[in-house]
Amino acid sequence: MDPTIRNVVIVGGGTSGWISAALLMKILGKAVSVTLVESDDIGTIGVGEATIPPIMSLNKALALDERDFLRRTKATIKLGIQFENWGHLDNVYMHAFGTIGKDFPFCPFHHFWLRARATGGGDLWDYSLNLQAARQGTFGFVQQQQDVPALAYAYHFDAGLYAQYLRAESERMGARRIEGLIRKVNLHPETGYVTSVELDGGQVVAGDLFVDCSGFRGLLIQEALNTGYEDWTHWLPCDRAAAVPSERDERTAPYTRSIAHAAGWQWKIPLQHRNGNGMVYCSQVWSDDEAAAKLLANLGSKPLAEPRVLRFRTGRRMRQWNANVVSIGLSSGFLEPLESTSIHLIQSGVVRLIKHFPFRGIKEVEVAEYNRQSQREFEQVRDFIICHYHVNRRDEDFWRRCRRMPIPDSLAQKLELFRATGKIFREQDELFSEVAWLQMLIGQGVVPTDYHPLAGVLPDASLQEMLANVRTVVQKPLPHLLPHDDFLRKYCAA
Repeated sequence: MDPTIRNVVIVGGGTSGWISAALLMKILGKAVSVTLVESDDIGTIGVGEATIPPIMSLNKALALDERDFLRRTKATIKLGIQFENWGHLDNVYMHAFGTIGKDFPFCPFHHFWLRARATGGGDLWDYSLNLQAARQGTFGFVQQQQDVPALAYAYHFDAGLYAQYLRAESERMGARRIEGLIRKVNLHPETGYVTSVELDGGQVVAGDLFVDCSGFRGLLIQEALNTGYEDWTHWLPCDRAAAVPSERDERTAPYTRSIAHAAGWQWKIPLQHRNGNGMVYCSQVWSDDEAAAKLLANLGSKPLAEPRVLRFRTGRRMRQWNANVVSIGLSSGFLEPLESTSIHLIQSGVVRLIKHFPFRGIKEVEVAEYNRQSQREFEQVRDFIICHYHVNRRDEDFWRRCRRMPIPDSLAQKLELFRATGKIFREQDELFSEVAWLQMLIGQGVVPTDYHPLAGVLPDASLQEMLANVRTVVQKPLPHLLPHDDFLRKYCAA
């Protein structure tokens, strides 16, 4: 039996399926064939319309023209995520992309700010170009030069349109799409590998490697291979989301909003043609009708449909690669979209598959390494999301329970270190940087009791002068930026 992997079959379309197809064709297209099986009768979830800066690497790898992409997906610019009412009612802070301040050898900038905080160091976000631009609702291309920081950004886009866009790109590169519902999955009697899928009309689609993009159902990874699921709802108790589009605002904010409520949180994602909205909530506290009513009462613009309820279970597949099936997207696990990681986890899963691609046959040691990396990535993102809930200072029962709950040891150690020393360390290729952790912790009221001793070396006057200079440099590009809507009209009007 020839172990060579030549034929890749992707089961399911949507964002995960077509990102998988596009990347596999672009990077491996001459070495493998790619067939995607999907049915127009099966809708896609599509809650993830906000992204984070690594999406730039994906679009660049696919050689997408930014203007064309922005126009065709009705996209807007995202400079960060504004969190409202998370620390306590009326608490507002931003997880802004990009840098904060100016780092020094051996001692990150925020230690200097911590030292000066009690004597006029100002607000942490005074040193963030992204926050300043977001606050004034502007955008422009700012590249890193000398001391001036770059303006880092990502996108808000219509996930359905993005999938259509990538489908066209994938088919142009040679991917084959087959329309149909899968009625049977065939397994090899000895190896247990998937050999083919059989469609309603009787067509059989055979493959060497299968990519499961079938959503929560996990048609291959779970229903056929019974892989199992690690449940994280004891840490992340929200298990449902109500989603609804609404009319666009008069002014398009260049950031996502995340608004905490009594038993969950609401997202608001501005697109060129509408807003994407949703309420993530705990069904043990709110009924579906209560959550939908809360969402509709807080939209801020006219709804364009009835709210749609999505049920989910936070966690991850026990093995995201099992036998000859690799699960990508919702079939591999689910983490609520609090930090806009849904599309990124699709992207990183496919990139990881390409790096571990088993051209000369599947080797268990390589499968194990893929699964080790996938598990670590999911756990690191999980910890970041849990922390938002755990360090809240709200008074409702739901939030008090989140504050009291036992947390993973990995998160507990990170919190203890920060509280005692102000130090944050990014582990290897962890998605969220020290600056991301810093903003979330300071934003929700976690202030360290100490700072790095190197931050104590400067005399007070020199420290204040240095901070003032950094504030001036950070704000230097602001007068040259355009109002966000003006930028969209000139650059990429849909």
